Parts: sequence; C-alpha cells; structure tokens
Amino acid sequence: MRRVMKLALSVGLSVIWLLLGTTALVAQVRAGTAEAQEDVTRYVRFAYEGREAYGVLEGDAVHELAGTPFDGSPRTGVSVPVARVRLLAPCEPSKVIAVGLNYRSHLGDREPAAYPGLFAKYPTSIVGSGDSIVMPPDASNLHYEGEMVIVIGREARRVSPAEALEYVFGVTAGNDVSERDWQRDDLQWLRSKASDTFGPVGPVIARGLDYDDLLLETRVNGEVRQRERTRDLIFDVAAIVSYVSRYVTLLPGDLIFTGTPGTTRAMAPGDTVEVELQGVGVLRNVVVRAPGRP
Repeated sequence: MRRVMKLALSVGLSVIWLLLGTTALVAQVRAGTAEAQEDVTRYVRFAYEGREAYGVLEGDAVHELAGTPFDGSPRTGVSVPVARVRLLAPCEPSKVIAVGLNYRSHLGDREPAAYPGLFAKYPTSIVGSGDSIVMPPDASNLHYEGEMVIVIGREARRVSPAEALEYVFGVTAGNDVSERDWQRDDLQWLRSKASDTFGPVGPVIARGLDYDDLLLETRVNGEVRQRERTRDLIFDVAAIVSYVSRYVTLLPGDLIFTGTPGTTRAMAPGDTVEVELQGVGVLRNVVVRAPGRP
C-alpha cells in the first residue's frame, strides 16, 4: 500500500507539472527556435473536452485539424488556447525504429559502422511530454538517451537517399529510455528499449527545419548531460530513411529515433529529464518507480 501511495503521489506531481508545463509550452518552443528558421510549422496532438485531435500550434493557440497532418486535412475553424489543452505524444506511429551508435561521441573506442544499426521500439512505449517514465520494479540501471526523432509523412518503400527527404514530414524530440543491464544481458533489446513509457516524444512535430543541423541538449534536474548538433550524425536523415525503407515499409506517422550523442548516466525516481531540440522545444518527463517487487 505504501508503494502504491508513493506512485500515486509521483504521478499526481507529474500531472501538476504537466499543467504548469503546458502553460509554458509556447515559451519553450520559442526558446528552442531562437536560432532556427522562420518558415516552420508546428503540429501537435492534444486532448480537449473529452476528445483528441491534431492541430497547428501558432502563438498561444492550437488550431484544430479535421484529420491528421499527414493527409492534408484542413483546419476546422476551432481554436483553443494552448494553456487549456493537454498535449499528447504528437503522433500515433504504426512502428518505431531506432538507430544505434550514430554519433562518434557515443562510440567510445569502437569504429563507425558501415551502415546504420537498427532496432525496434513498440508503439506502446510512446508517451508524450509531461507523462511519466515508469521504471519497472526489477529495473535498476535506467538511462536517458536524448535524440532527434524523424516523423515520416508518406509511405516509403525502397527510396533513394536523393529522394528520402520528400518522405520526411518533420522532426520531434525523443528520449530512447534504456535499461542498460537488460540491454547487456537479454537475447534481444525488447525489455531494455521497448518497455511501456520507454519512448517519450514531443512536444511538437516541427516541419521546415534544417534537420541536419539542429542543437540537441539533454538535461537531468537542470544539469546539462548531453549537448551536440545533428550535423555530427554519422548517418544523416536522408541516409537513415533510405536505409530503413529498404527493409521496412514506412507509413505516415512512423517514427525513427536517430541516435544519442556522448555518454549517458542512470536516472532515479523523482528525476526530471528534459530533451530540447532546436526548433521543437522541450520534451519533459519525470521518472517514477512502478509498484511491486523486483
């Protein structure tokens, strides 16, 4: 019972943080775009008055779309102050692919690979900004991995690097949460990378940025832990999309995590993790421990 009460308290604090964070979202996005291009559209997925919808974030308002951003849906004419909505993960992917070891600063003594190293996360791992990262009872070495995440806009199958960017809708910020002991010991990375809540993304999808030169920064409790530009990716956005599409048909709304820079450290319950991507804003999540015995 005591553990349940502690989890409830942690989740309750996360909800309060979310309400406060939603009010500050516009400031966060503006802070993330100080050096970014002007001609950028930012899409959100949100909950309001018992329903969910996609919308375009402009200033302090969310303008509702009749469908998804990927099908060219028009605006409905309904606009809601962003402070009154609850932001969700900005899309609902059919699949989530990830690239490992894609920054030289993350390689250590290893040589760069000849091709992108791929693994999969599950759509059920995806949560939005303000949601909790829930640490399973038997997890003991949970790390953050701040990343730029590609959002696919059109069905892509066997596309060339030269045409790959035509299939990219935009980018968002992501945290490839990873349990390092499971990653080391398990046959596959299912538990370590794809557990529920291990894929925070958001707060918006930004379309129109220079995806190959954005500043990426990860902070834990306000302390900067990772900071690098996406121009340092070993395999850039076009190369990644082209390579993945050789083997997997990518659909609108699918996500590709592009890799994390530098080194990572373990997180603990109560930690606040922020991943800021230039032009996108701040993805913020609090770590909580799930009730139960290891």
